[in-house]
Amino acid sequence: MDFHTFEQSGWQRAAAQYGGAFGSVTSQTTPSLLKAVGAGPGVRLLDVATGPGYVAEAAAAAGASAVGLDFAQAMVALARQRCPSIPFDEGDAEALPYDDACFDAVTINFGVLHLARPDTALAESARVLASGGRCGFTVWASPDVAVGFGLVLRAVEAHGRTDVSLPEGPPFFRFSDPEECRRTMRAVGFADPEVVQLPLVWRVESADAVYEAFVGGAVRTAALLQAQSPDASAAIRRAVREGVERYRGERGIEIPMPAVLASATKT
Repeated sequence: MDFHTFEQSGWQRAAAQYGGAFGSVTSQTTPSLLKAVGAGPGVRLLDVATGPGYVAEAAAAAGASAVGLDFAQAMVALARQRCPSIPFDEGDAEALPYDDACFDAVTINFGVLHLARPDTALAESARVLASGGRCGFTVWASPDVAVGFGLVLRAVEAHGRTDVSLPEGPPFFRFSDPEECRRTMRAVGFADPEVVQLPLVWRVESADAVYEAFVGGAVRTAALLQAQSPDASAAIRRAVREGVERYRGERGIEIPMPAVLASATKT
């Protein structure tokens, strides 16, 4: 199975659980993302890798003419059910089914992490933007600061195997590096890239919720966890639970999960 098929089929499986697993934290980027691309009344906006349609929904509420696109049919069906007044298309971010220069803004909220050819997808975003249009995308910060990822990956390193057989794809944390964001956006036709870190907080109900979110509501990390032996899985779960408990305070469990937001202008 190639990486594109692996991710597409994975999101078909994870669509029903994604909102409960990660929706409360990934949706926190929406106001900053929409501001970065200038979403507002009259703006034609395309939300790529729309998932359940959170960003497209918020863009439409701000007055934009929003369209969402995702390569997982289950995600498109979920978005259409949630937001019946917004058009949602099934399609490939690496070959967008739209004419040149037909949007004023493109958003990709955590979607580039799941693409086989993210540079191609960003070039496609540039193609469908009118001159002066804005593109913005978000990714997770590196696992040393995005604590949820750090807890899981360190637990696997300590108690399981990291050499499991997965389809080869781009490095998951490639765009956690601000300079890599700037370099890539310039290379595909954008100007004046801006990169900021957003201080997200993941609030979970229980110490087991983090492990369960990655198993049920993710793809690459889920496959890594599912490939472990029963004994290793139990040890990894215990280690993640113990790590999560360190973030329990008076307001419950609050886990730092910063994101990187990159945006730029179509030349």
